[in-house]
Amino acid sequence: MSSTSITIKPNNHRVLPCPNDKKLSLVNKLISDNRDYKIIVVTSTDSKIVEEFLQNNNSQSPENVQVVDDKTLIKDENLTCDLLISLDVPGKAVIYIARLAHTTSRALLLLNETEQKLLYPIETLLGRVIKQDITEGFEYEVKETPYKDPRAPKKMTPAQIKEEAKKRYDEKTGEPKPKREYNSDDKKDFKKDFKRDDKKDFKKDFKIDDKKDFKKDFNKSDKDNKWAKKDKEPNKYLGKDENGKAIFSGKSGDRNHRHDGSQREEGYPPKKVGRKINIKSLKKPEDKKD
Repeated sequence: MSSTSITIKPNNHRVLPCPNDKKLSLVNKLISDNRDYKIIVVTSTDSKIVEEFLQNNNSQSPENVQVVDDKTLIKDENLTCDLLISLDVPGKAVIYIARLAHTTSRALLLLNETEQKLLYPIETLLGRVIKQDITEGFEYEVKETPYKDPRAPKKMTPAQIKEEAKKRYDEKTGEPKPKREYNSDDKKDFKKDFKRDDKKDFKKDFKIDDKKDFKKDFNKSDKDNKWAKKDKEPNKYLGKDENGKAIFSGKSGDRNHRHDGSQREEGYPPKKVGRKINIKSLKKPEDKKD
């Protein structure tokens, strides 16, 4: 069998989170639950510790279980099993992939909290995420962190309390430092410093002669002349242009004059026209067919 060929299905490959102190107990449970399988327990450390634990915790030594380390497993390519139990994660992801080549059906990986970071390189080589199952009684202990109010004052150590107390007492007398008293003389008299003479006398600088006498410059007669109604000059006939059209001095055009230049009558064009009658076409009723 090739050391890189993996025959197990992704659904038969699982990760079991478990702390270090419970790993051997979980291995013993998995062996008892899968007695019909040919099992290999592989570890990157000394395999004798695992063998001694299994012998001491089982009345009958299981014949279907074999405990090996990574060096022994990689050297013997013909060593295969139905269930591969990895007690830990090797330092290199390639070594774990080589472990999977020795199982034909299932593979279980026991993982503690610190080994979780070594799982990502393995999943990268496999090209998929390995599902994780939690076994009751072998899961991580949930650590409840007490709630801390961010607004609560920080607790000070005894050394910090002493340093803070020294700042409040005089080193020579050993008595509390007196509070500073402020006299009224210390306050800056802004009203006194700001003299009235410093103010700019705007009224004095601005002479009344500089004002423009608008009333004086603007005569009422000019206003009346501006808006007064001007008499229009009579429209005169000046002649004809090259095309024979009459030319006038004003804007009357052909409306008030004839084409020859003579003035039209006062009643032209007529202001009142005759009454218009709208005649609707009446459709004749079609003859009824007998």
